[in-house]
Amino acid sequence: MDLGLHGRVFVVSGGSRGLGLATARVLLAEGARVVIGSRSPAAAAQDLGCLGVPLDLSDPASAQALVDAAVGEHGRLDGALVSVGGPPAGSALGLTDAQWHGAFDSVFLGAVRLCRAVVAALPPEGGALALVLSTSVKTPIGGLAASNGLRPGLAMLAKTMADELGPRGVRVNGLLPGRIATDRLRELDGPDPDVAARRAAEVPLRRYGEPEEFGRTAAFLLSPAASYVTGAMVPVDGGALRAL
Repeated sequence: MDLGLHGRVFVVSGGSRGLGLATARVLLAEGARVVIGSRSPAAAAQDLGCLGVPLDLSDPASAQALVDAAVGEHGRLDGALVSVGGPPAGSALGLTDAQWHGAFDSVFLGAVRLCRAVVAALPPEGGALALVLSTSVKTPIGGLAASNGLRPGLAMLAKTMADELGPRGVRVNGLLPGRIATDRLRELDGPDPDVAARRAAEVPLRRYGEPEEFGRTAAFLLSPAASYVTGAMVPVDGGALRAL
C-alpha cells in the first residue's frame, strides 16, 4: 500500500531514541521529510540524514522553535508525532510535588504546546497529529502513577482536538504502546532478565514489540491512507489490553 507520504513534512518530538526514532525511520523510508526534536538530537539526525533541533518541551519556547525550523527547512508542515517521554516512576502518594509539577509541565503542557504550534503551521488542506500515550490510558500500570494520572487526560485532549480541528481537515489520534522493547522499558524492567521474560509471557503474542512495529502503525495514522481515522486511541500492545 502506498501511504501517500512522499514529500510530506513531519516533526517528531522525542525523535532521537525509542518510539520517536522508530517512527522517524519509517516516515523517511516512506518518502516523507522529517525534522526530529530531542534534548540531544545530533547523533540521531546524522544517522537519519535529517534536521535535528534541540528540544525541551518543558521550555515554553521550544515547541515553536521546532516548528519554525521545520517550516524554514522544508517550506511547509503536514503533521507531527508528539512523543514526550515517560514521567518518573513512583507511587501515587510517594511522588513529590516537584515531581508532579515537572511531569505535568513536560508531559502534559509540553504536548499541548507542541500541538498548538504544529496546528498553527498546517496548510489549509489540513494535516495529522499522533500523540504517543500509553496503555495507562485504559488501565493503570503499577509503579507509574504519574503516567496513570497524565496520559488519560492527554487522551481526552486528543479526542477534544479531533472534534475541534476536524472541520479544518486536521486529524488527531492517540497511540497506546504496551511493552515495546525500548531503552525506557529496559530501564523500568531492571537488570533481572526474569522480569522481562515474565512480563512478555503475559502478552497474548508472548513477546515484547519491536519499535519498528510501533513506527509503522504511527506512520499509517499520520498518512493520507488513514484519512477517515480521527479521535481514535490505537493500542500497539500485542493484545495485552483487556479493556475495550
